[in-house]
Amino acid sequence: MDTQSPFQLNGKVALVTGAARGIGQAIAVGMAEAGADVFLIDVLDCVDTVAQIEAIGQSVFAEHLDLAEMDQRKAQEIVIKVMKELGGLDILVNNAGIIRRTPATEYREKDWTKVVDINLNTVFFLSQAAANHFRQQKKPGKIINVGSVLSFQGGLQVPSYTASKSGVLGLTKALANEWASIGINVNAIAPGYYKTSVTAGIRSDAQRSRNMLDRIPAGRWGELEDLKGPAVFLASGASDYMHGSVVPVDGGWLSR
Repeated sequence: MDTQSPFQLNGKVALVTGAARGIGQAIAVGMAEAGADVFLIDVLDCVDTVAQIEAIGQSVFAEHLDLAEMDQRKAQEIVIKVMKELGGLDILVNNAGIIRRTPATEYREKDWTKVVDINLNTVFFLSQAAANHFRQQKKPGKIINVGSVLSFQGGLQVPSYTASKSGVLGLTKALANEWASIGINVNAIAPGYYKTSVTAGIRSDAQRSRNMLDRIPAGRWGELEDLKGPAVFLASGASDYMHGSVVPVDGGWLSR
């Protein structure tokens, strides 16, 4: 008798923020590869992500949206639109994030506010809207937040990023405490240093790159493919007893 793998997402609908490129794009494509239809949100054009998902054979819809302007009403409207376009919502991946690198004494208020708005406030508003949908539909749901190794460490010249990503981990645990009993799993992934635009400056500097790689036990930069499995796992039935967990995917960075 054929049985579906607990790691498959056949028939599920995932909403992924910050899905135009980088980590969000990889996670969105990974969800589609596991069988989910995907709703994409980004301030950038998602044409490449859409093409990859369509090539897999899954349904996809992209919404152009500046998440710095997110509030409770807009979050509710997004959930309604996901329902309209793809027929349901089972998985929310709060990936969208930005970073502003400036010494703390020179940090501008508008940069602080925008980073916190996108990296933390949006995570709460979308999680709240998704949880209310799951509850109203009387169905389980999965919420996956994307933190960072700087959810655990201070970093340098990134006070708003570190504060917001630390907040993401605290929020993950707080929401898990409230929603585990009604079948909503809230967990997080904490990526390390990956081959993305955020690390391009470090990777282009031979000495800085070597210093970073010497600190990573795996001895290499993360590949975006490395995040697909952990994300699909947390979105699938295989993680049904995980609540408030944070999964570092960092090549061992936090173990040093």
